Amino acid sequence: QVQLVESGGGLVQPGGSLRLSCVGSGSLFNIYFYVMEWYRQAPGKQRELVAGIAGGGTTNYADSVKGRFTISRDTAKNTVYLQMNSLKPEDTAVYYCHYRRVRDYWGQGTQVTVSS
Repeated sequence: QVQLVESGGGLVQPGGSLRLSCVGSGSLFNIYFYVMEWYRQAPGKQRELVAGIAGGGTTNYADSVKGRFTISRDTAKNTVYLQMNSLKPEDTAVYYCHYRRVRDYWGQGTQVTVSS
């Protein structure tokens, strides 16, 4: 129905940058009309919303990442990106792509580790 595949995670030093990608596919996937979001989950913590982009292109961000992270999309590639700059150790988490249509769909997650 919907498949989401993330990539782009890795190990980066504080202050560094990474770009995550999420490619969507499937019969129920429609990047033009539904919200796509990035969540993250750090060890021992609840999963939290990081950023979202609506079908019309409106974006929203968690306060903790405003000014540092940018969500964008390429509709021709059915891909949503999360550009992460000025990374901090507290950004360390598994990052998940999320899409909701009838039910929730999640990607497999990609690990981001910010450490010196």
